[in-house]
Amino acid sequence: MGRPGKEVSLSRAVFLDRDGVLSRSLLRDGKPVAPTTVAEFELLPGVVDAVKQLHAAGFVLVVVTNQPDVRTGVTRLEAVEEMHRCLRDWLPVDDIKVCLHVDADGCDCRKPKPGMLLAAARERRIDLKNSWMVGDRWRDVETGKAAGCKTILVECDYAERRAESPDFTVKSLPEAVEIILKNQPSV
Repeated sequence: MGRPGKEVSLSRAVFLDRDGVLSRSLLRDGKPVAPTTVAEFELLPGVVDAVKQLHAAGFVLVVVTNQPDVRTGVTRLEAVEEMHRCLRDWLPVDDIKVCLHVDADGCDCRKPKPGMLLAAARERRIDLKNSWMVGDRWRDVETGKAAGCKTILVECDYAERRAESPDFTVKSLPEAVEIILKNQPSV
């Protein structure tokens, strides 16, 4: 807390899911799966410019991603870390939060629980009610809502449970960025 009479300034953030929003998800039986190697890891069209626009607008940019394939042995932690080094090289992101747990672990960080967003908010002084969660799955929308953020679903028509009541629905991150920039209070 600041001194009495001094207002503490909080930052606005955009929380970005990794696979399906920033990078291409692989599909198996209509369901999204994460790339398991750097060779499979590629950004989606328009992502670099979209993220640069958010950065230029002053948002704290935090990637929040569930990566249970490390725990289940489908991929190696080193491969996930290498993909994240690539993300940091390609995009002006401020942080990457990763949950390596599976649902059965009952952790607070695995989406749809808001643990990764709450941790980032504490560490980076983020105003969650003036922040956004952008994701491609129901888990992302529920995470954003649980943290008090506005939510944008990047619709991918996966063969799985549908997200309920996102604030906005789009087809790509560039469309999401347009909405975010149009719906920000002036500072």
